[in-house]
Amino acid sequence: MARVAFYAPMKSPDSPTPSGDREMARNLMTAIGAQGDQVELVSRLRAYDKHGDMAVQAALRQQAEVEAGRLIAEMPSDTDLWVTYHNYYKAPDLLGPKVCRARGIPYVQLESTRATSRLNGNWSDFAQAAHQACDAAQVIFYHTANDLITLERERFGDQALVELPPFLPVSDLPQASSGDGPMLCVGMMRHGDKLASYRILVEALHGLTGPWELNIAGDGPARPEVEALMAPFGSQVEFLGQLDRDALHHIYGRSSMLLWPGVNEAYGMVYLEAQASGLPVIAQDRPGVRDVLAPSDHPSVDDGAPGLTGRIQRFLSDPDLRRTEGTRARAYVGERHLMPSATDRFWAAVRPLLEVTR
Repeated sequence: MARVAFYAPMKSPDSPTPSGDREMARNLMTAIGAQGDQVELVSRLRAYDKHGDMAVQAALRQQAEVEAGRLIAEMPSDTDLWVTYHNYYKAPDLLGPKVCRARGIPYVQLESTRATSRLNGNWSDFAQAAHQACDAAQVIFYHTANDLITLERERFGDQALVELPPFLPVSDLPQASSGDGPMLCVGMMRHGDKLASYRILVEALHGLTGPWELNIAGDGPARPEVEALMAPFGSQVEFLGQLDRDALHHIYGRSSMLLWPGVNEAYGMVYLEAQASGLPVIAQDRPGVRDVLAPSDHPSVDDGAPGLTGRIQRFLSDPDLRRTEGTRARAYVGERHLMPSATDRFWAAVRPLLEVTR
């Protein structure tokens, strides 16, 4: 069994602030350790510059120098592997390559992106650091076809690029929904892309005919705007607030379909959760999002809100179609997007690296 050093420069997996990034980091740690290997969070250094401030980047580089020195000196001598999650131009891995060179251990990345367009401008220093960290990785695991485009174009030497589809941190599917009940929307209420998805959704709802009900799970600083957008629908829309994981799974089980357009989602764990419960999904065919949706006639972005309206209306009018689509989506997640598949894919690519260094 291996001893694995894990690091996430953008946000530590034990951060008190919830986010999809934190959730995925936790899931990856669980998946990597699922066969009995020891996974340890070796640093909580947040090397993240949100605004492109060169002074902030310089300060973080100094902190990283100190932290790397500590790790080189103090990291357990039997550490076999370093894994970094989400290296990119706003949050480059300033630790892993240096520590791995000093300790002579393999270096692997998960969900990294290359942004050559950022090599000039306010993020140029961090973009270059992220690019160099990618070059240092023997294996980079990518989650979506969109990420692969630049990784492949900028691939360094004989570096391996390996698909690791987004996954749920479970080994078995939950109980399937009956396919009845209100429609469901699950989305944080933040300004920007999340609010843009809510705006598209509201436009789609205005085009529906006949009776319908929608539950909305989520909360955040843009809640007043979301409530105002939904106000014309009156009692047809119910706000459930922010739900914990167990409560959300209960809601999936008594819903008929999931509605979420997916503006600029990296992929969206909510799609996997809903499909695992047998819910058909109404989303736009977007990069990243399409990587976690079961194949279907998902409307294009160019179709706009009317494309979503048409798909919702078909499912409202035909319960059998709704259940058939949900059953197909559930099988898709079971085959491709559960933790055992992720664990197997990860170690199939990484164990050979350990054999070389041991």
